[in-house]
Amino acid sequence: QLQLVESGGGLFQAGASLRLSCAASGGRIAPYAMGWFRQGLGKARQMVASIDTGRTPYYAEPVKGRFTVSRDNAENKVYLQMNNLKPEDTAVYYCGARRGSDQNYWGQGTQVTVSS
Repeated sequence: QLQLVESGGGLFQAGASLRLSCAASGGRIAPYAMGWFRQGLGKARQMVASIDTGRTPYYAEPVKGRFTVSRDNAENKVYLQMNNLKPEDTAVYYCGARRGSDQNYWGQGTQVTVSS
């Protein structure tokens, strides 16, 4: 059982950098693939970056070269470094954890707003 809490969102100018954090409690994240998802206004939730238990990262095309996902299993945290923010990055960002096919957890989300 995991509880996930995102932090670091806010209002930013285009071109700014930001790091989101996801702190886990209730269990270790080591056995879980971890990911960051976002949901913009009127849009479906979509994956932006994930990192598996072997620390292999995956990125959605719109964020490749700008975002970096990392995990610190000892600290029990996952991070999303977001560089060169664009207005289209505006969304609620969610941290997620998946283990197998029957264990999935979500954080409450943190709002990131990017103004031009």
